[in-house]
Amino acid sequence: MGILKYVSSSFHSWVKAVYDYMLDLSARPNAMFFLFLVAFAESSFFPIPPDIMIIPMVLAMPQKAWRIAGLATVASVAGGYFGYAIGVYFFDLIAKPILTFYGYMHQFDVFKDYYHEWGAWIVFGAGITPFPYKVITIASGVVELNLATFTIASVIARGMRFYLVAWLLKKYGAPMKVFIEKNLGILSVLFLILLIGGFVAIKYM
Repeated sequence: MGILKYVSSSFHSWVKAVYDYMLDLSARPNAMFFLFLVAFAESSFFPIPPDIMIIPMVLAMPQKAWRIAGLATVASVAGGYFGYAIGVYFFDLIAKPILTFYGYMHQFDVFKDYYHEWGAWIVFGAGITPFPYKVITIASGVVELNLATFTIASVIARGMRFYLVAWLLKKYGAPMKVFIEKNLGILSVLFLILLIGGFVAIKYM
């Protein structure tokens, strides 16, 4: 219990520091560049979702909400292609260890057929939820999911997620900012649970 409390407290402090930094960064000329990097990397290997940047940036610059959401969508889909390429060209080096970790190697052929049948929905579901999207982009490359299907599902899912976040923040900007800052501790713990829960879920699917 003490360890859990320590982890929660440390994570909250980290989230608060990142949140404050992003509020400051959002006013700088290079804020959009860093958002692009985070959104791109999160779709292939980086563990932190771009929402942690989108939220303070839209709150600080509501007039640029759609531009921020659009950039995050483009970067995330582009990063998804990179994850897809990892699955296609670096199966033994990167993709195989990931599939082994999540227990898919022993049933890879079955998984491959299943993925081709439901691939679009798998990509879509991962794209709009806290589910680790990078795992899905790499797996899509491993099974060589139809690239058009992968692209359409990615664009719709990532766009829906980021534009919804931007719309909510733009519409309820000031109250939302107060709510986030007042409840940052609870929200950071919830974020941590969702992040860990996403990886646990795919391990036992």
